[in-house]
Amino acid sequence: MQFLIADTFTESLTRLRTDEQKAVKTTAFDLQTNPAHPSLKLHRLNKAKDKNFWSVRAGSDIRLIVHRGESALALVYVDHHDKAYAWAERRKLERHPTTGAAQLVEIRETVEEIRVPRYVEVEAPAPVQPPLFSDVSEEDLLGFGVPPEWIDDVRRVSEAEFMELVDHLPEEAAEALLELATGGRPQLAVALPEADPYEHPDAQRRFRVVSDVEELERALEYPWERWMVFLHPAQRDIVERDYGGPARVSGSAGTGKTIVAIHRAVFLARTNPDARVLLTTYSDTLAAALARRLELLIGNEPRVRERIEVHSIGEVGRRLYRAHGGGEPRIASREVADGFLAEASAEVGSHRFRQNFLLTEWEQVVDAWQLRTWEDYRDVRRLGRKTGLPEEQRAILWSIFERVGERLAREDLVTEFGLFTRLSELLQSHAGRPYDFVVVDEAQDMGIAHLRFFATLAEDRANALFFAGDLGQRIFQQPFSWRALGVDIRGRSRTLRVNYRTSHQIRQAADRLLDPEQTDADGVVESRTGTVSVFNGVPPEIRVLEDEQAEVDAVVAWVSDRVSEGLVPGELGVFVRSEAEIGRATRTVEAAGVPFVVLDERVQPGRDKASVSTMHLAKGLEFRAVVVMACDDEVLPSQARIDTIADSADLEDVYKTERHLLYVACTRARDHLLVTGVAPGSEFLEDLG
Repeated sequence: MQFLIADTFTESLTRLRTDEQKAVKTTAFDLQTNPAHPSLKLHRLNKAKDKNFWSVRAGSDIRLIVHRGESALALVYVDHHDKAYAWAERRKLERHPTTGAAQLVEIRETVEEIRVPRYVEVEAPAPVQPPLFSDVSEEDLLGFGVPPEWIDDVRRVSEAEFMELVDHLPEEAAEALLELATGGRPQLAVALPEADPYEHPDAQRRFRVVSDVEELERALEYPWERWMVFLHPAQRDIVERDYGGPARVSGSAGTGKTIVAIHRAVFLARTNPDARVLLTTYSDTLAAALARRLELLIGNEPRVRERIEVHSIGEVGRRLYRAHGGGEPRIASREVADGFLAEASAEVGSHRFRQNFLLTEWEQVVDAWQLRTWEDYRDVRRLGRKTGLPEEQRAILWSIFERVGERLAREDLVTEFGLFTRLSELLQSHAGRPYDFVVVDEAQDMGIAHLRFFATLAEDRANALFFAGDLGQRIFQQPFSWRALGVDIRGRSRTLRVNYRTSHQIRQAADRLLDPEQTDADGVVESRTGTVSVFNGVPPEIRVLEDEQAEVDAVVAWVSDRVSEGLVPGELGVFVRSEAEIGRATRTVEAAGVPFVVLDERVQPGRDKASVSTMHLAKGLEFRAVVVMACDDEVLPSQARIDTIADSADLEDVYKTERHLLYVACTRARDHLLVTGVAPGSEFLEDLG
């Protein structure tokens, strides 16, 4: 008999106290080992319409709800006695008549009339809205996975009522209707009416088959992650498509870009048994997160796993440089380059260029494009740099930058971009390639030299390069033309529009921080319109307090409320703009009595501790509850950064990336978001609402 765990079980488990969770896990182990053992107190739920629902005692008042079929035993829910029974009496587990997928379906008679959600403000009597799906056939609705008893409700629902309705539908049905409502053309679900209902792709998103005690232990160890590596069937075409050249998948935060990237790497390794695949991103922290998810996906396939390397792009550069005889590279840090620039500037003498301008011009133009001669610098298009420079001023600047380049060479130092330029040259002179395929996550923050390196690896081969990213989350790199570097993704770019991670309310608020369309330097447009979330939640709270102590008190009270609702420390993230505000965050979390860890490139999030970090390190993370603190005036956007701007025209870029930072931090939240600051507060808070 199959033993399964439903995502509804793992979600409900997290809402229990720690001691209650331990009792539930013990009972789950006993059920898997011997479901007929007399010590297990199984009781059929006679009031439930689904007569296969049973309860199992786990302590005096805790009850597991299990579904006992002919060939499968599924853990579907756990709670205190009355709540657990009430949940089961409102649901049934059945095979969908058209798709064949196992679904947990709410019984229509137990649901109150669908009402307009609270977040819709109605100042005057609203006009009668026509039904959204009145012209969609019943056959198609069934093909989308809509349960038969909900067909009439779907045919009648209006736009104002729609988000309330989708909360009652299975995920595949909700997602198809969301896409349909926003102008998309959802694919009909895979129809496998005769197969095992738990083997259907849609069923596998909510039911996990557990084969042994060790696997059960792992499944219960990460209950809130909810199958973090699940690939939606609609995304499978992107993963398995044959691309004639470089390809890119984009989408706003939470739409599953990283999952698509991981599955693409696995697909390439499986379908090319002798190939080596590189899965990379821009930081060690994100690379570690990718590796953890990859283990969840194919930890039981060592022969595939050993052919997929997961490293940050910096680590890739160092490894390959050593492997190709370059020795151990001595990387010049930003601080070293800044010092060399200051010395060279003093040697050149009188000029009007401030130190910060010199540093950003070096980083974003000279080093980024790896300019080596005066002619290169004179003729380069300074894309993303608003301050215009006539030739005579460029000549003065080049005399400074040339000195810096000579100093680096004398001391045998190289910048990271310089390292990748050398690597590209080394690879061109060597036969063979270190990787057959490269998959890049968070591609919007890769630099020019990185893209040149990828183009060298690809050699115009089909399927060699696959990128995942979001221009709205670009916080490190200036825009530049990928096509000019030999990476042309036009015609091979796809946008994901279904948000699986962030509630409708949080996503809607965060989206107000960004323009509805983002366009890259090659004219490829990423539209944020039409993006939808698959679940509702509570509206985010935006609070501006009188002083720092009032902010601390407000955050402590909010966190305490979440903990009382069942939030565990590992499900909480607290973010601030910079290192200067970290102490403010740690004092607050300490006052809330929650154990925590301060993240950096070496310290990763823990399962039993809250995570505190700057917004820059929030990328790639996700939490059930997030607090974004210290959003004060002059902190966000950073006044220290604004003060270094040499030309007012460059302010636009500063404001844009500062907005991106806040967007990244807010969209780490799944269910709950609190954003706070001290009066008068950041100007961005008004946009959040």
